[in-house]
This record gives sequence, structure tokens and C-alpha cells, in this order.
Amino acid sequence: MEKATFGAGCFWGVEYAFKKVDGVVSTAVGYAGGTTDNPTYEQVCSGRTGHAEVVQVEFDPAKVSYDQLLDVFWTVHNPTTLNRQGPDIGTQYRSAIFTHSPEQEATARDSMAKKSESGAFRDPIVTEITPFSAFYRAEEYHQDYFEKQGRH
Repeated sequence: MEKATFGAGCFWGVEYAFKKVDGVVSTAVGYAGGTTDNPTYEQVCSGRTGHAEVVQVEFDPAKVSYDQLLDVFWTVHNPTTLNRQGPDIGTQYRSAIFTHSPEQEATARDSMAKKSESGAFRDPIVTEITPFSAFYRAEEYHQDYFEKQGRH
């Protein structure tokens, strides 16, 4: 099994999208890329911790490739809006790929370059690609949020 970590706005819908991918073993929503250890949702929402809302995906590379997960990432959000997704504004909603290995970093950079060159987006992609450092699991009421609310 391998892990991948993506920030693409509010983590509820992003988690739901990745849960539907064949080969994804598990997902968890949480926070990454900041300076505060074990932040709360309220702290992250303040914008002062530096964290992004993220989904950490555990996947079976024999069933789904990291490149295929990147394809999902590019389709579930707008990677051209800096620190914003729809009505959600702030650094916690930034477009981010937190890579778990040099191979993931190379694949992510290649994928972003191809997406940029494809003309799929009218504006430049502002996604940050940084090495993964820590994942802090969000509060339990955020996990599987859409399923708990009966929304899809």
C-alpha cells in the first residue's frame, strides 16, 4: 500500500471523490503543510496555522496508479484559484499536492506540466507541490462527512 495527500479545497467532497476510486483502500481528512502540531478545525479555519485541508489516500498501486489519482485531483477542484475553492477563501483551501517520495514528486510535476500545456484550464495552475511532512487527522465528525449527512 502507498499513501497520497491532496489539498483541493473543502475536504468533504474531495474525500468522497477519492473513496469512489477502485484501488483506494481508505481515506482520511485532516490537515497538512502548516506549523502547528495537532491543530483543531477552528485553528486551521483561522488561517494562522498554515495548514491546508487535505485528504490522505491509502491506495493499492497494483489497482490504481498515483498518476490516476492525480487525474482525479485535477478534476475535483479548480487548481487555478489561489487560496480559494468556490465560496471557501483562505490558505487552508489552497490547491496542494504533498508528495511522499521523490517518485511522487516527479510524477506530480510531470502531471501538472501536462495539465498546464493541455489547455484544460484558461488560467495558470497555482497548485503547490511540496514534500509531505506531517498529517493531522481531522475531528471524527469530518470523516466520511457526506455519507454521514446522507449527501453524495
